[in-house]
Amino acid sequence: MNVIMLAPGYPGEMPYFCRALSVHGAKVYGLSDVPYDALPPLTKEHLSGYLQVPNFTDEEAIVRQVVQSAGSHSIDRVVCMWEPGVLLAAKLREALGVAGQGVEQATIFRNKDLMKQVITKAGLRTARHASARSIAEVKAAAEQIGFPIIVKPIAGAGSMDTFRAGSMAELEAELAKVTTYDEVNVEEFIEGDEYTYDTICIKGEVQYENVCFYRPNPLIARGTEWISPQTLALRDMTPTPVASGVALGHEVLKAMGFQTGFTHMEFFWTPKGEAVFGEIAARPAGAHTVDLMNYVGDIDLYMGYAEAELNGTFSQSTVRKYNVCNIFKRAEGQGRINRIEGLQHLLQRYGEHIVHMDLLPVGAERRNWILTLVSDGYVVVRHPELQACMDISDAVGTDLRLFAS
Repeated sequence: MNVIMLAPGYPGEMPYFCRALSVHGAKVYGLSDVPYDALPPLTKEHLSGYLQVPNFTDEEAIVRQVVQSAGSHSIDRVVCMWEPGVLLAAKLREALGVAGQGVEQATIFRNKDLMKQVITKAGLRTARHASARSIAEVKAAAEQIGFPIIVKPIAGAGSMDTFRAGSMAELEAELAKVTTYDEVNVEEFIEGDEYTYDTICIKGEVQYENVCFYRPNPLIARGTEWISPQTLALRDMTPTPVASGVALGHEVLKAMGFQTGFTHMEFFWTPKGEAVFGEIAARPAGAHTVDLMNYVGDIDLYMGYAEAELNGTFSQSTVRKYNVCNIFKRAEGQGRINRIEGLQHLLQRYGEHIVHMDLLPVGAERRNWILTLVSDGYVVVRHPELQACMDISDAVGTDLRLFAS
């Protein structure tokens, strides 16, 4: 089976998807905008070919180049796990006559306003919303929806470039800072805890599902540097907020007509006891969440996805053994990491429950915490008991400190 994979080397999880597709028998042909030599070794090891394009912005030119390069060779799949490439992948499928998500459906998954129109039409609860292309339209939408509101890129990923405004004065102040996107979605601000619902599906049927809990909500974590954000994968899927989100997720997948692959949905659980749809993407969650889900059941969802995509089967275990948490760390100060404190104490106290660490080493330049959730590194902890997992996670959040100067 011949598979074109967009961006096989980035983000950091992509080489593992590339390997999984190859191990399951596919000839994987990479498509990206970086030189072949710049690809991670694991990616290069499992590619059967590679096409470098100048950039990912001119999608029509890329489609022409790929069609020409493919020539008479048969392409069986076009896959993309990276949000900015989802629509391009759909265009390539249609141009090459390949089965899978088409342009119409991919556009709905990428456009938050169209997405919420579909969800609303299906009778599911989501935030009141409106798209806007100018400051005047944003203000008009805010007045119609009512404060507080959320403003986010119409085709963004995660909480990047998203802000809350509680009044017209706050909205005007935030709009003065916006320089990175042309169209936005203006939404009712939903008060409540924020969760994710992630799946692997085959022909519209859920084969694997997972719920994560954000501690704290992403909008707070994105705006406060000293916080160590947590993504907590929950072992028990039966508590009411979780089960309600799962039920909502099933209805959302049905309404969106999703068929095969990974999905990543976010929902809110309000103080009134209501599950409210946030958004959904036709790709896996980022920030090492696939690894987080793997640690829940000691499984390999990279392989599980590849099996589902290529063979239409799923044989990974769905038994949930642990609560698992990613704790993302942000150094204090600017410049290069000069010391790390508290790590040895944490390892001595909780070592058996700390299953992975990836922290910037001393001497490394700090990352921009606003641009990447991973920030200056992360620690993965797990425990069968939820409270114990949260306690250990909080200890990592407070006691592990990175310093930069």
